[in-house]
Amino acid sequence: MENSTSLQQQLLEAGVHFGHLRKKWNPKMLPYIFAEKKGIHIIDLNKTVENLQETAAALKNIAKSGKKIMFVGTKKQAKEIVTECAKKVNMPFVTERWLGGMLTNFNTVRKSVKKMQSIEKMLNDGSFDSITKKERLTLSRDKEKMEKVLGGIAQLGRVPAALFIVDIGHEHIALSEAKRLGISTFGMVDTNCDPNKVDFSIPSNDDATKSIAIITNYITAAIAEGLAERQNEKAEEEAEEEVVEKSPRLDIDESNADREKGSRRGHGGRGAGSGAGGGQRRRTPSGGGARRPGGGSH
Repeated sequence: MENSTSLQQQLLEAGVHFGHLRKKWNPKMLPYIFAEKKGIHIIDLNKTVENLQETAAALKNIAKSGKKIMFVGTKKQAKEIVTECAKKVNMPFVTERWLGGMLTNFNTVRKSVKKMQSIEKMLNDGSFDSITKKERLTLSRDKEKMEKVLGGIAQLGRVPAALFIVDIGHEHIALSEAKRLGISTFGMVDTNCDPNKVDFSIPSNDDATKSIAIITNYITAAIAEGLAERQNEKAEEEAEEEVVEKSPRLDIDESNADREKGSRRGHGGRGAGSGAGGGQRRRTPSGGGARRPGGGSH
């Protein structure tokens, strides 16, 4: 990741430090407010950098563990950025409308997703060729409506492990559902919100497109890093498994070869021993013959 000074400069240029009007502030944001200028609160970018790096590290670990992170940003300025970033790292996203119960009533939402997918499949494979043009048009419209709201979570098979939220005040329903289910929450928090409502808060301007883009892109880069590390680890594990699979066979072959060599040596040793023994037995009679002259003189 970039060093904090250049990152701070980028955040400054993107206007991340501009908060809301003083009259709209939430007193719990006091530790993150640097000053007040012309009635507007200025966010302390040192704190932003610190929290952003902490958030990025946590999300990187979640991605590395293979869990899903849902991006949530339904406000006009965030939609496009959030969709683009979530697609980059193949994560679920909600950018149109947060359906009440999208997390707490996940099974019902999954049924709607399956219905949407089956309509799509039937429209494509010609199953609806027999129905009227009007009926097909109605089904297509239904599918488009569902896709707009549910398209970002179509591949999500279970409740995500974490939520990354742009503007926790605007997405309060998503936040309360995540809290109820014990899902980790990460969010951009402006001066009009309570930073304690999320597990990881990034004090930042959540209204400007540039500000949303720089924070979301930074987070996405960290998630991509986590996913890449996961892939590398998997590849290493697979390589190790291959080596382990091959090595026992080699050991067996080697041990068989050793046994064969040993048995050959054993046969050769026995043959040599018998030859030596035979030689000794032959010498004995000649010893006996040496005693004969003595016997003869006797």
